[in-house]
Amino acid sequence: MSATYNAIEPYAAEWLRHLIAAKHIAPGAVIERSIKELSPDELGSGQVHLFAGIGVWSHALRAAGFTDEFPVWSASCPCQPFSAAGRGGGVDDPRHLWPDAFRLISARRPVLVVGEQVASPDGLAWLDAVFADMEGTGYACRAVDICAAGFGAPHIRQRLCFAAVRLADPDSS
Repeated sequence: MSATYNAIEPYAAEWLRHLIAAKHIAPGAVIERSIKELSPDELGSGQVHLFAGIGVWSHALRAAGFTDEFPVWSASCPCQPFSAAGRGGGVDDPRHLWPDAFRLISARRPVLVVGEQVASPDGLAWLDAVFADMEGTGYACRAVDICAAGFGAPHIRQRLCFAAVRLADPDSS
């Protein structure tokens, strides 16, 4: 089982490949296409990192003691639609990609989904919609509001970190 990383920026995709080669993040493949173009069948059965950036979630999961094979997905969708620093387009912004991430998540139903988003009023509304989607398909969700400086970021901005755990499927035996 290997990880799947999705990054549309060529520079980030190249960094992911270097980090994989250096064994800093889970081994796997990098897909350089928009999430809108991805099929659930393309995504592996281990870690899947949508909007992978430079593999921070894979690195963090290792640091937290998760194996590279644990079926966890990260979906830290672009924050610009919901950030005070963005254009304020919210769900009407073309960079609002949660519906595309949810399409993939609901098709594959990973055990655990993690992510983060800006902790603005619009970000909180976004999180409400994410939780409604996830809870509607059998996940239990939690979030915490944390200052980005607590993760070593050189700025003081609040971030929402969330986790959604798949509940037992009632029809499984």
